[in-house]
Amino acid sequence: MSESKLAGQFFDAAIGLLERVRDEEAESVAAAGAVIADTVVAGGRLFAFGAGHSSLAAQDVVYRAGGLALMNLLAVPGVVGVDVMPATLGSALERVDGLAAAVLDTSPLRAGDTLVIISLSGRNALPVEMAMNARALGIKVIGVTSVAYAEQTRSRHVSGGFLRDHCDVVLDSKIAVGDAELTHEGIEAPFAPASTVVTSALMQATLAAAAELLVARGFEPPMLRSGNVDGGHEWNGRVMREYGDRIFYRR
Repeated sequence: MSESKLAGQFFDAAIGLLERVRDEEAESVAAAGAVIADTVVAGGRLFAFGAGHSSLAAQDVVYRAGGLALMNLLAVPGVVGVDVMPATLGSALERVDGLAAAVLDTSPLRAGDTLVIISLSGRNALPVEMAMNARALGIKVIGVTSVAYAEQTRSRHVSGGFLRDHCDVVLDSKIAVGDAELTHEGIEAPFAPASTVVTSALMQATLAAAAELLVARGFEPPMLRSGNVDGGHEWNGRVMREYGDRIFYRR
């Protein structure tokens, strides 16, 4: 069977985007890593939030091999993924004014913590209000979004603002409006989204930057090991006992 031309084009597009964020977002990644490292050293807690497919990059940094043990998922029922029926419920909830305040009021988040908010468009009420309210509570906010949406679309929040307008640090994924990298004759809609690939890479790069800074400060980053290697469970158990007051996915 011959190679797929379209498959190769997608790989090329994804690689090109990864190279762009590596080169153009280096300072922002370093700044985000510093926010996370500062939070860890100060005894704060770390949370990540994303709605819909943006939640995949948030889930990717929580309780995983090679990951920072202190990353917790801020989950909003019905919003996290496509496991609810109808799947369109998540998109509808993203547009509900006031939901973010209720989520934060019932979450463990407190002043001195850091919240990473992932939203490709950054235009819906939930991520915008989540960022606004979190900062008002003294929580540092790192936003992972596509700035192109703020420049080419209209906000759905009453303020007219986007996620990028309410963050301490913004990481721009460079994803084009519509999140589809390919077109082809005979296929009416553009296809092949790359936002998950790029956003997950931004998250992992940020945590790598944070780990580097922690080591430079003489602080061993509490990383998890794979449970599928010898000694992994024992290692992880020790880390979780030592940092149990900052790990919420075991409760």
